[in-house]
Amino acid sequence: MNFHGTEVRQRALTLLRGGTKNADVARKLNVPTGTISYWKHVDRAKRGECPGRHNPQCPRCDGRELDEAAYAYLLGLYLGDGHIIQNRAMRVPSLSVTCTDSWPGLIVACVEAMQSVFPGNSASKVQRGGCQEVKIYSKHLWCLFPQHGPGRKHERRIVLEPWQQEIVDAHPWAFIRGLIHSDGCRITNWTTRLVGGERKRYEYPRYFFTNKSDDIRKLCGDTLTKVGVEWTTTARGVDPYNISVARKASVALMDLHVGPKS
Repeated sequence: MNFHGTEVRQRALTLLRGGTKNADVARKLNVPTGTISYWKHVDRAKRGECPGRHNPQCPRCDGRELDEAAYAYLLGLYLGDGHIIQNRAMRVPSLSVTCTDSWPGLIVACVEAMQSVFPGNSASKVQRGGCQEVKIYSKHLWCLFPQHGPGRKHERRIVLEPWQQEIVDAHPWAFIRGLIHSDGCRITNWTTRLVGGERKRYEYPRYFFTNKSDDIRKLCGDTLTKVGVEWTTTARGVDPYNISVARKASVALMDLHVGPKS
């Protein structure tokens, strides 16, 4: 076992206090990185520089101001394709939203929304196969997302609390944008028509929101109706599955306020 004398330790602390990174100090002095980290922690504690316990405030518990537009968007992302978990190894729960690598703009928007809703916490990105898992940890996730519960979302009742509905009513397009960005898409359909004896191809855009939960589809449809978007329900087999927006004026509204993923 290697023991490091007072002189080596003091050299390490001098470098650390000067701003040298732990790993660089470890390499320079041939000391394990864990030892360097421990020396730094003890030194900071003696000098009263250790930060206090991380305990960010909650809009529901403490009355902290909430970025409601960002929350409406993040709520849409969560209901569409997000999940909250906490296992035995986790001190606090995490909210995760999986975003495909094909939409880097969506990844940025998701990170920004998480940071705005939880300004005292840091959002992170974990690279998976063809996608990134954007996540944030907070003990107040249960407070802001009371729809969490055991089992899949489409297997249990999903109803907004009155305070959530007030936010969605105030920021309907942010909520719709979150739903479409998570479980929706903008596509271009085409058809042919016989014009003057000649068959011509016509293309037209439409939006889809696809979700197995009747409650979540209803939240989407009700909010679309409130902002003047006409929509229909389409089925996969015999089960309702999609919300479709195809009328020209409604698609124009969606393009103005939502737009395709980027």
